[in-house]
Amino acid sequence: MSWQDLRIETDRLILRPTRPEDFEGWAQLMGDGENSHHIGGPQPRAVAWRGFLAMAGAWAIQGYAMFSVIEKASGRWIGRLGPWQPEGWPGTEVGWGLLREAWGKGYATEGASAAIDWAFDHLGWTEVIHTIAPDNPASQEVARRLGSCLLRPGRLPEPFQDLAVDVWGQGREAWRARRT
Repeated sequence: MSWQDLRIETDRLILRPTRPEDFEGWAQLMGDGENSHHIGGPQPRAVAWRGFLAMAGAWAIQGYAMFSVIEKASGRWIGRLGPWQPEGWPGTEVGWGLLREAWGKGYATEGASAAIDWAFDHLGWTEVIHTIAPDNPASQEVARRLGSCLLRPGRLPEPFQDLAVDVWGQGREAWRARRT
C-alpha cells in the first residue's frame, strides 16, 4: 500500500495523509490565535499554505507526517496529529493540533493512540515524544492519558529556539505493555 492510500480508523476518527481539500481547515487552525497558540502561533493564510505544503511534502519525501484528522460523524477536517520529526527536532514526535470546536472530546488522545501504534509498528520507532509548552495543561493531560511522562526540558530548532518546551514521552515497550 502506498502512503497516499493510508487510512487509519478509530471509533470516531479517520486519520489519513494530507489532501488538497484539507487546506481550508488548516488555514482556520493556523489563523486563529487560540487554536494555534501552542503550535507556532497565528499565521496569515499565505504562511499557513507554506506549512500545509511542508506537511504534504513530508509525506512525499519521508513517507510519514502528521495525519489529517477527519471526524467520522460529520466528515469534517478537525485537525492534524501524528508522527513528526523535522530537521533538528528533539526526537520522534507524535503531536497534535485540533480546531477549538474539537477540544475536550477526547479526539487528541484517541487519534494520538492510533498514530503512536502506527509509528511503532510501521516506522520502527523505539521512542515517542511530545513537545509541550510548560503553560499548556490540556496537552500535558493528553500526554498523561497516553501514558507518557515528563522526560526533560527541551528546545526546538529555529525559528522556535526561544520557546521553552517540555519533552514528554515513552518507549515502545512501555507503550505496548500498557496497550495489552
